[in-house]
Amino acid sequence: MIIGYTSPLHAERSSPVPRLSQAAAFAGLAVTFTVVMLGATLPTPMYALYQQELRFSPITQTVIFSVYAVGVLAALVLTGRWSDLVGRRPMLLAGLGFALVSSVVFLLAGPVWVLLLGRLLSGLSAGIFAGTATAAVVEAAPESWRTRASAVATAANIGGLGLGPLLAGIFVQYLPAPLHLSFAVHAVAVALCVLIVWSAPETVTPTPGVRLRPQPVRVPAAVRPVFVSAATAGFAGFAVTGLFAAISPRLVSEIVGNPNHAVAGLVAFLLLGSSAASQLVANRFDAGVMLRLGCVGLVVGMALVGLSVATGSMALLATGAVVAGVGQGPTLSSGLKTVNARVDPDQRAEVTSSYFVVLYVALSLPVIGLGAASQSWGLRTSGIAFCAGVAVLAVVSLVALTLLARRSARKEAAATPR
Repeated sequence: MIIGYTSPLHAERSSPVPRLSQAAAFAGLAVTFTVVMLGATLPTPMYALYQQELRFSPITQTVIFSVYAVGVLAALVLTGRWSDLVGRRPMLLAGLGFALVSSVVFLLAGPVWVLLLGRLLSGLSAGIFAGTATAAVVEAAPESWRTRASAVATAANIGGLGLGPLLAGIFVQYLPAPLHLSFAVHAVAVALCVLIVWSAPETVTPTPGVRLRPQPVRVPAAVRPVFVSAATAGFAGFAVTGLFAAISPRLVSEIVGNPNHAVAGLVAFLLLGSSAASQLVANRFDAGVMLRLGCVGLVVGMALVGLSVATGSMALLATGAVVAGVGQGPTLSSGLKTVNARVDPDQRAEVTSSYFVVLYVALSLPVIGLGAASQSWGLRTSGIAFCAGVAVLAVVSLVALTLLARRSARKEAAATPR
């Protein structure tokens, strides 16, 4: 698909719209990134309420959650590099538009198809923001923040995903209109963020008359072994994200026996919050080492979560969420860095898109399988099997990555003059 685009004539300096200072734009764009990603996980504590009200099956619940991944993938593949051509602001405004409409749809939610539409729109918004907002935050950073700008963007992204279920759980449990208030507040916040983006200086010069094309998804043969190994770890990590974002309310209520929606939101926050923190730490160390340590964290975390499902222990579930999150973080950031270090710069965009395709497939398909299995075998048995499967994937990835690292070390040693 090819779409024609003609850039409007504009001049930042002569624009009648007052522009934010660089520091204000940097802070405002980081807040905007957080708000949009927060909306992607707002429904997490509400799935049980929707299920009670609409009487749909557990597999339908996981499908509603997973449609989000379809929207993210569509946005990543179709619009991956468009902001480099048309500018950051138009793409950010498009992402905010999808986020605002998504919240409005959830405010009006009734039948299942409306929930599916809301999740799809939320995914499109998050997919646009994943790349565009990261670039915008980094480019807007003042000189004193330049070296920390990527970390700020990462914290805004994953931190926003973590704050969504935490805040929504509190709203659902302790405030009126449990299925509506969170989305009303989010819609207002998104509308305010439109003003921020509109007022932020544009950091890219649009290309007039450019033809917008989908982002290719391709992995060069030379990097496929390390790509498969790293992507396997990423698959395991994002499958864990799907487990906590879609199923943690059921684990807390049905397995642990605590019906408090705020607690369910807290459990999801523990995973995503620890993931954000570990990514910030992992960026300071060797990517290959951190990726392997991430696999170890996933194995230990899934063992703890599996034990919590078997015993109904809230303490084990919370501890497992933190440990799994610490492991999940490097499987995203260090995994992608490990692969891109072996790719030519002109191929990184398509390899990055390929990596994210794997991650978002992992976010959706395994948890749908878990929802289906729980209807036949029960949530306890299915949950234990899910945790075991993720742990096995992490072990396979760890072994493969270790062998590749040793092979690479031997090649370097052989090439070093003695």
